[in-house]
Amino acid sequence: MEQSVYDAVGGQPFFDQLVDRFYDGVADDPVLRPLYPEDLGPSRHRLAGFLAQYWGGPPDYSAERGHPRLRMRHAPFEIGGAERDAWMGHMRVSLAAAELPEEIRTAMLDYFESAATHLINKQPPEPPSDSRRLPLS
Repeated sequence: MEQSVYDAVGGQPFFDQLVDRFYDGVADDPVLRPLYPEDLGPSRHRLAGFLAQYWGGPPDYSAERGHPRLRMRHAPFEIGGAERDAWMGHMRVSLAAAELPEEIRTAMLDYFESAATHLINKQPPEPPSDSRRLPLS
């Protein structure tokens, strides 16, 4: 039987520590902090629970919150490239501080990159058109 990532990294304590390091960065981030409530405790709890479940841990997150529906849950927040990049920056730092086998680190980074990109719901503004220019023909 193949071991889950959850078991390979030591279970829930790994995800709690990963998320704590992540939110320590978010707490002072000028791009991300405005998107979160004043008390980051519930956000920490939800993310740690979600990640533990996603990587093979017990289904506590779904028991508490139902299906993850990440895109729907994040829809009220404007998430563009800057927010995605800031989120990924903090998650990369948090993962770098963990002692992980390279294959697990790579799998997690790949997942985080994909999920963070999937949550983008704000497109960059269109450059203004120059209506003073005449067509070249």
